[in-house]
Amino acid sequence: MVKLSFPVSPLSDLKTLYAKFNLPISSVDCGEKCRLNNPNGVPFCCDIHYAIPAVYPQEKAYFKTNTELWFDYQGAAIPDELDLPENLLFMQCLGASRCQREFRSLSCRQFPFYPYVTSDYRFLGLGLEWEFKDKCWIFENVRLVSPDYRYQFIQVYDEIFAFHQEIFDNYAEHSAIARKIHAGIGENLLLLHRNGRNYRLKTGNNLRMP
Repeated sequence: MVKLSFPVSPLSDLKTLYAKFNLPISSVDCGEKCRLNNPNGVPFCCDIHYAIPAVYPQEKAYFKTNTELWFDYQGAAIPDELDLPENLLFMQCLGASRCQREFRSLSCRQFPFYPYVTSDYRFLGLGLEWEFKDKCWIFENVRLVSPDYRYQFIQVYDEIFAFHQEIFDNYAEHSAIARKIHAGIGENLLLLHRNGRNYRLKTGNNLRMP
């Protein structure tokens, strides 16, 4: 993959960055599908009991001066397995019913996906957060993911990775953990590739069509 170069960090102009990554995942409202399976009556991605948003310091500063939607996380002690990289912070918002979509964090916009990085350090596309497999509706309906959403996701993370090696490294580590977990349970890892196709990733980074 060709390494792109940008004069300033994309995170320094979040209004522009967010505008590049503002499409819904699908034409189907997956939040409406999801909330029906949650006893709390809200989508799992918007339920602080299941998903604690993680934001970059630049996002926290942007929110502070532009919206009252976000505040520091005030929930129970954070489990050890949710330990964050140094460049991320836990926050929470006022909830799904009071969402201001233009002020959604990057973690909100990408959920339930993450940038998938191979063991030889190539950003290939969108992986799915494995711990939400039995909760998130989109896991069983990835065919409905919009091509335009996939394009925006990849475009934005290409820009971020070009400027922030530490963020790329964080996702490389996250992807390695995903490979280890899937290998341990004997399941292939689903990848929404940047070429527009979906693949099942087997141990050793071999690709096989579903």
